[in-house]
Amino acid sequence: MKAIIIGAGRGSRLEHLTDEVPKTLVPVLGRPMLDQILEALAFAGFARKDIVFITGYRADVIRHRYPDLTFVDNGEWESNNILLSLMFAREHMAGGFVATYADIVYRPEVARDVRQSPHAIALGCDVDWRRRYTRRSRHPETDAEKLLAEGERVTRLSRRLASEEASGEFIGVMKVDAGAVSPFLSAFDRVAGASAARCSARAGPSRRPI
Repeated sequence: MKAIIIGAGRGSRLEHLTDEVPKTLVPVLGRPMLDQILEALAFAGFARKDIVFITGYRADVIRHRYPDLTFVDNGEWESNNILLSLMFAREHMAGGFVATYADIVYRPEVARDVRQSPHAIALGCDVDWRRRYTRRSRHPETDAEKLLAEGERVTRLSRRLASEEASGEFIGVMKVDAGAVSPFLSAFDRVAGASAARCSARAGPSRRPI
């Protein structure tokens, strides 16, 4: 199993703090977020050789500071989203993977518990998430990746979910077991293909009645 860190974006909301470094190297609690993520992954049992980092903005800085990681470059980071960025690491997914956002800090136990979950696909969730949004301005509740769960089963994951209905917030840490990788990728390809078809139809030439 591999660990995949999705770290291609710049982090525009951080403004000047990411002029020279990608957002994952911005310090939180006195240390770069990436160092704390790597410690959490180590706690979950991942050696550095099993960690894949998806680069984009200022890839040179990450490659220089962490030469023992495996790198995949997302050359389209300015125009795609987190899930599309994750897909650049498809070749590393066959044995299962734990994926994590690069711009979040969490307890090491989260990475361990997600990896050890008995479920084929497991998501890290913050059930006390609304309290953490109390004083935020640039990242309001409406932008949170909210999820709805029935027991241990996630039934919906969407920013459009009303805060009052949400069971918690997806924090960006996810496990997909080896046996679930193929269905996971097939579902992505199916949705991506349908979305591309809709976009193509909207962009097609207009037709006049004869």
